[in-house]
Amino acid sequence: MKEITVEDLMVPLAEYATVSQEATLKEAVEVLEEAKDKFDNTRVQHRAVLVYNELNYIVGKISQLDILRALEPKYAQMGGSDPVSRYGLSRFGFSPKFMKSMMDQFELWGAPLEQLAKKNSDLKVKEFMYTPTEGEFVNKKASIDEAIHQLVLGHHQSLLVVSKKQIVGILRLTDLFMEICKVIKE
Repeated sequence: MKEITVEDLMVPLAEYATVSQEATLKEAVEVLEEAKDKFDNTRVQHRAVLVYNELNYIVGKISQLDILRALEPKYAQMGGSDPVSRYGLSRFGFSPKFMKSMMDQFELWGAPLEQLAKKNSDLKVKEFMYTPTEGEFVNKKASIDEAIHQLVLGHHQSLLVVSKKQIVGILRLTDLFMEICKVIKE
């Protein structure tokens, strides 16, 4: 049996939802919706949008969680890239009561969702996008074992696939998991 590589399971960049870093939150949501309508029904739908700069290089991504954070900009006051913010407070033993007290302390969601959505729909993507770290890139010729290792240790939902220093696709945890299930059932 042929060894499965990252390239075998990745979604090519041309098939993935992308948006300019100069686009707005509203435009990013519209692009994600369009991708949902066009997407191959044999795969799981896109849950993120890749972000490109003025040179058409991928420089970030926007997940569903990033969109929720963008609706309430006060989350930025709480930090954003440290492990506690990235993986969630509950993983570190903080109680729901404590997390609710933070909501009150930082006055989060003080306005109705509709008001926050309208107010922040013109927010530029570059202001709330996530910039991938070094551990979120994998070579297209890498083995699936290597990709699994990166996903597990990094707690990532996807990896950006590179070839000759160019991003050529995205390897999503969900596509990898579906392949693993297939192998287990054989």
